[in-house]
Amino acid sequence: MNKIFSRQQLGFSLIEAIIVILITGILAVVAANFINRPIQQYLDVERRAALSDGAHSAIRRMSRDLHLALPNSVRQSDANCVEFLMTKDGGRYRSAPPGDVLTFENASSTQFDVIGPLRAAPQAGDFIVVYNLGIAGANAYEASYRGVVAAASTTSIQLGSAIQNPLESPANRFFVLSGTAPAVSFVCDGANTDAQGNGTGRLYRISNYPISPTSCADLVTYPNAPVLVDNVASCSFNYANGVVERSGVLSIRLTTKTAHESVTIYQDVNINNVP
Repeated sequence: MNKIFSRQQLGFSLIEAIIVILITGILAVVAANFINRPIQQYLDVERRAALSDGAHSAIRRMSRDLHLALPNSVRQSDANCVEFLMTKDGGRYRSAPPGDVLTFENASSTQFDVIGPLRAAPQAGDFIVVYNLGIAGANAYEASYRGVVAAASTTSIQLGSAIQNPLESPANRFFVLSGTAPAVSFVCDGANTDAQGNGTGRLYRISNYPISPTSCADLVTYPNAPVLVDNVASCSFNYANGVVERSGVLSIRLTTKTAHESVTIYQDVNINNVP
């Protein structure tokens, strides 16, 4: 009896291979969509966090500096900048004997005692300011309203010349300013948005410069000023002051933008204007 043997074919057909490739492609596309969305969300959150952190850091630095501002010294030339005089120290002067008294009949005396020691002795050339009101005749931006330290300790100050026509402080307060670089400016420059959705401006902190009659330092003069934050799309400062209210408020609005993602921070900084 003859036996018939059949050979079983192994492998797969071309049609089967194409079907497997199609199914694998479909699964890959579905998987990519599931993976891509969380990754994109993570990148968006990371970008927003970086923008928010940069803007908040800049405003915190501004707030910290402004809390050291000489009362009634904050001023503006426009909404893109704000300037003030930063104090080094302050205290109370002796207004009645015994001891060296700071008097204000015609011009201030040149030697006076400090009631309660200062944190550090003022340096020769530092400025002493009493009762700054930020108005004509009582304005620390005027050279005649600033006394210049000739010699000092933490308990006694000698001026090189008397302060001209000052007003006496009701609380007998005085403030110490750096004699070489008491002014500070915050300046926004180039704030806008480019075609890629990135902010093109920067917020600068300009310091270590002498007092000037004009408001705010010029970036052309100080091109190497440190940058507080990049990618600024819009920026504005609005200062509302008033001696009667004994305080001022600086409103800061700052928008940073990257790849069409933006963060806007609004902050009011209270400034003590009690002279």
